[in-house]
Amino acid sequence: MSADRDLDGQLALVTGASRGIGAAIAQSLAARGAHVVLTARSDTALEQVEDAIHAAGGSATIAPMDLSEPDAVARLAAAIRGRWDALDMLVINAAILPQLSAVQDIDPREFSRAMTVNVLATQTLLTAFHPMLKASKDGRVVGITSSVGASPRAYWGAYGATKGAFDVLLDCYAQENAKVSRIRTAIVDPGATRTTMRARAYPGEDPQTVKSPDTVGEAVARLLCEPFETGHRLRVNQA
Repeated sequence: MSADRDLDGQLALVTGASRGIGAAIAQSLAARGAHVVLTARSDTALEQVEDAIHAAGGSATIAPMDLSEPDAVARLAAAIRGRWDALDMLVINAAILPQLSAVQDIDPREFSRAMTVNVLATQTLLTAFHPMLKASKDGRVVGITSSVGASPRAYWGAYGATKGAFDVLLDCYAQENAKVSRIRTAIVDPGATRTTMRARAYPGEDPQTVKSPDTVGEAVARLLCEPFETGHRLRVNQA
């Protein structure tokens, strides 16, 4: 098997795969031979990513869904279990950025939605796909985080709180499975990356001064091809 097809025969699920970092990760995994299930809210955007993967010779399936909807993850898991016996890679990338504001001014509705998508859906995904990850010969989970989860920053309280909780959930999952299963977990901080979310947070920034999502996609795909230790953390620096 060639080095660039070392994920042949493996199944990956990538959330938030319709654009930016999620789309780049999905395309990089597909380029290495994985069949990638793409999830996000926009079916049109997902179709564009799927078309790009197919045009490059890869394999993908789209599964439009909103992580904030009750039972959405359960429906997705049932559909995937109906076609495959095991899940080799779960990449939890989907996230919501609430409006940046002082803590006392946080919009409770925005904060609640961000907690639902960034934190509660993460636990739901791990619960729903844990049996399929255990069934894999090499189940891996990668969570895409942010530096504001570990290093609080003024006006980033709402988003940072969700990412801090996200990191704790994944770290605990890694520890809980370290000695009882083959599942390995890693947390990746993409660093400054040219995404729609970053453009919202830094409207005055020249997007060409930060790295492309493709750089992060390649870094995550390389990580998933390596025998990393569970609990591993990676920050992707400028290419």
